[in-house]
Amino acid sequence: MTLDGVPAASLPRRWSVPRVRVSRTMPSSLDAVHDLGAGGAAHGATVIAEEQTAGRGRDGRTWRSPYGGVWLAMLLRPGSGEISALSIRAGLVVADAVDELLGRPATRLKWPNDVLLDGRKVGGVLCETRWQGDVPQWLALGVGINVANELPAELAPRAARLCDFLPDLHRIDVLDRLVPALARVAAGRRSLTEGECQAFAERDWLRGRALRLPTPGRADGLTPDGALLVTSGAGQVAVREGHVELA
Repeated sequence: MTLDGVPAASLPRRWSVPRVRVSRTMPSSLDAVHDLGAGGAAHGATVIAEEQTAGRGRDGRTWRSPYGGVWLAMLLRPGSGEISALSIRAGLVVADAVDELLGRPATRLKWPNDVLLDGRKVGGVLCETRWQGDVPQWLALGVGINVANELPAELAPRAARLCDFLPDLHRIDVLDRLVPALARVAAGRRSLTEGECQAFAERDWLRGRALRLPTPGRADGLTPDGALLVTSGAGQVAVREGHVELA
């Protein structure tokens, strides 16, 4: 098995992670990571699907993931911090990787988990935790990035692909920047650092925009635990989950 000509067996050492599984097709890389978690796999174990037949986004939405994109999930063990902060950290990693490939600061981040280019979604992040009572057992961190995959016509106005900006780009070029950085950034800290908050603020697509959902008001940045601040005439609230709709 190879990925863009690179033997899959060489990827763990290449990316400094304990294990990499590459599959031609599978229902969901997140589900595969949950299986690894239940089987006792180590922190950082990674699954890459060349195609997902049942990929998912937030709130049960379908994530279309045909051949040509980057569809990966990574296993994280307890101690990896709050999910909301981790989702923001992972988004920053994706944004940094894309900017490095483009050679310019171009990406924006839309709370809670969208990565945008030219105002269109090029990638997303999804985190899922498995618990035993009140104790987290593991977390699956999923990342999807449109690279050279086909986009359905109905999504074209709202979605972007990296190949439209970098025609000669390969998935391995994205993964070489993404996987090692995700493995490093995922461990340890619970709250976002001041530097991470500033990095998000510089890419914050929502800031200053009027919202209808998750609560009416104006988007005003993040808290250190990754919650969205919304300001209205009634004051300011911190929203930790929910679907965003502009007013």
